[in-house]
Amino acid sequence: MKTKMQLVDGPTLLTKFNGGKTTAKYPDKKAIFSQGNDANAIFYIEQGRVKLTVVSTRGKEAIIAILAVGDFFGEGCLANQTRRMATATAMSDCTIARIDKSAMIRVLQEDPAFSELFLAHVLSRNIRMEADLVDQLFNSSEKRLARVLLLLANFGKESKPDVVIAKISQETLAEMIGTTRSRVSYFMNKFRKLGFVAYNGHLEVHSSLLNVVLHD
Repeated sequence: MKTKMQLVDGPTLLTKFNGGKTTAKYPDKKAIFSQGNDANAIFYIEQGRVKLTVVSTRGKEAIIAILAVGDFFGEGCLANQTRRMATATAMSDCTIARIDKSAMIRVLQEDPAFSELFLAHVLSRNIRMEADLVDQLFNSSEKRLARVLLLLANFGKESKPDVVIAKISQETLAEMIGTTRSRVSYFMNKFRKLGFVAYNGHLEVHSSLLNVVLHD
């Protein structure tokens, strides 16, 4: 059964904001906001992918989330977060809607259906991040890589999965799963030989890759 979130497309969703919303295009690798910036707006991805990263006081960077079309981000400002806790960067050419905090609060108060949709999004994100943490703590780097590739290809969602995923470097994959680029290269070659992925000028992820995640 489809949820209300899946029944509302991006253009319809954004018409709820008569004011306080702007749309901008960001090229690949362009920062949308940076860690430490003022937190005064929520963002919605109309096109492309975005990564959220954090940098420690020692300068070590970690990817905490990869977001796609239909995702909100930057919602921490609604919980009185005054500074950005992470950096949001385009991973491809992106179209991003920026919604002022005051406009978002107004629509959340006036539109129960939208409020329900947004709450479902926040809960879904929390569940995904908990799953990511468990994956990082208990699974091998091979399983973590397989899971990330399946998530990037939207397997497990009710909508049709994207077999072809956007270009993503092995360095980025290594950062996402907490291993080295050489290990990612080794596993990607292994997946290709087993027919789990294919390279045809782009990366294709096949559902058979689930065997890696499900195998004990």
